[in-house]
Amino acid sequence: MKFATKAIHAGQEPDPSTGAIMTPIYQTSTYVQEAPGKHKGFEYARTQNPTRLALEKNIAALEGGQYGYCFGSGMAAIDAVAKMLLPGDEVVATNDLYGGSYRMFTKVYQRYGIKFHFIDLSNTANLAGYINDKTRMVWAESPTNPMLNIIDIAAIKQHIAGKNILLAVDNTFATPYLQRPLELGADIVVHSATKYLGGHSDVVLGAVVCNDAAIAEQIKFMQNSCGAVCGPHDAFLVLRGIKTLHVRMDRHCENGMKIARFLAAHPKVNKVFFPGLETHPNHDVAARQMSGFGGMMSFTLKGDKYEDAITVLTHTHFFSLAESLGGVESLIGHPASMTHASIPKEEREKTGVVDSLIRLSVGIEDADDLVKDLSDALAAVNE
Repeated sequence: MKFATKAIHAGQEPDPSTGAIMTPIYQTSTYVQEAPGKHKGFEYARTQNPTRLALEKNIAALEGGQYGYCFGSGMAAIDAVAKMLLPGDEVVATNDLYGGSYRMFTKVYQRYGIKFHFIDLSNTANLAGYINDKTRMVWAESPTNPMLNIIDIAAIKQHIAGKNILLAVDNTFATPYLQRPLELGADIVVHSATKYLGGHSDVVLGAVVCNDAAIAEQIKFMQNSCGAVCGPHDAFLVLRGIKTLHVRMDRHCENGMKIARFLAAHPKVNKVFFPGLETHPNHDVAARQMSGFGGMMSFTLKGDKYEDAITVLTHTHFFSLAESLGGVESLIGHPASMTHASIPKEEREKTGVVDSLIRLSVGIEDADDLVKDLSDALAAVNE
């Protein structure tokens, strides 16, 4: 199956009892057994649920993976991966990453003797000084959140080849429609399915996909033992959202490029961070490992004034000021005070998260309306 067909059919069959074309919501906590251990493949809903299983198979197929596991949130998915680490292990992570990931790594797992190095992974050569016999994982996002840095996934894997080091990639921004890290050498792919996979801002869910049976066994163990599973209704909503993923992502990409070019030419905008622009660092890598550039971008204002950013943030109409991203509606946010507030100011500013940085999740509305919305908001600066 090609991608669009997988999005609609992978992991899903008509309900055998009724012929329902949509996967039913199996709202049950347990399953009747004929005898102890003799059942139809389902024992207890934390361990297995048919709706969740359909979603897990679907997401795995989209990523080109053999095994998929779904969780109650993207952070729960990351947590399951982090639980594979042991005290004394070291992780090399991109220094530009989602604030929630940074918070979990530094405030939770660092307490258990796991050491994290946050470096610029957009230059693969930077790994050299941090890989040692204690390194067990490289954690990457590409594009990164919120600076849209591009990391060469294949080059990272080549750099750590032959060592006992896992490469985990958060593929939330790109989605499997635009980028499939497993095909580029990654060992583990993580998603906040809350975002583009669900696509409608109505569900919170996470996913982990891999190809290695030993990794899969560990993730499945963590899922069942720690219990951070998603409910069947949430799984149903993401399954429904994925059916239009390819159609939505095409429009996100189209609108994103139009908005990025508009901002790049605006006299009040200092810099635009969007991998589709030829001037974006590692644009050539993005063009090679992605089939499109998505709808996420950030930009700074000339003068880098916090109050100017607030003016823009409070003068849009179609761009709603809110956390999250990846829905059909456009969102605008201020990383320094919202999604990345958990990162110390001195650390976030090293990666470019300055006071005037504004992040956009460009939706699938009419692009001309979105351009006018931003134009009006920018016009309010210094009025």
